[in-house]
Amino acid sequence: MKKVVFLGAKEIGRKCLAEVFARQKELDFTLLSVGTSPRGEGVRAFCMQHKIPMIADLDELLKLDFDILFCVQYHQILQLQHILCAKEIALNLHLAPLPEYRGCNQFSFAILNEDKEFGVSIHKIDSGIDSGDIAFEKRFLIPKDCFVEELVELASEYGFRLFANHLKQMIKGEYRLMPQKEIYATKREFHLRNEINALKEVNLHSCGGGGFN
Repeated sequence: MKKVVFLGAKEIGRKCLAEVFARQKELDFTLLSVGTSPRGEGVRAFCMQHKIPMIADLDELLKLDFDILFCVQYHQILQLQHILCAKEIALNLHLAPLPEYRGCNQFSFAILNEDKEFGVSIHKIDSGIDSGDIAFEKRFLIPKDCFVEELVELASEYGFRLFANHLKQMIKGEYRLMPQKEIYATKREFHLRNEINALKEVNLHSCGGGGFN
């Protein structure tokens, strides 16, 4: 029987955790332990309710014996030593299309770029950031006049469906990994968390205002 560790936060992390927990008997695996972040109140509450063991930090992975690691909106970047703790594979649900949008703030940049299409991806975790081979993905059209909040909700909905629909294949190892370098893409962007702050700044002098006599 395979053993699974889950790292996640936010509402989508809680929903994916609940899916994993509910399907242990069906798919013949054990949920060994869970880790979360300061934004994982729902994940933490679910674990307390169902008496699921939790890890306090990533180094606790080094002491665990498990096969598959799932990450869903986890806040820390895993180091190679943590990734290799998963004897079979470590997989991450990324709420953006790959290889187009790696990193953070993908929703905002998709809107700023006036993209017509977006997507969600499940990829193998490697030593880079969202750079691993892709196992599953789902593309969808961005609605007209879509705001960031709506795109976040859509990606979260499609992301959960992607995770739930392919959980059996991920547990059984029934998938083919596609290297991102082999995928045609019109753009390949990587954004850091703090980049969006610069876009919010308004230069009053360039707008003809803000001067004092």
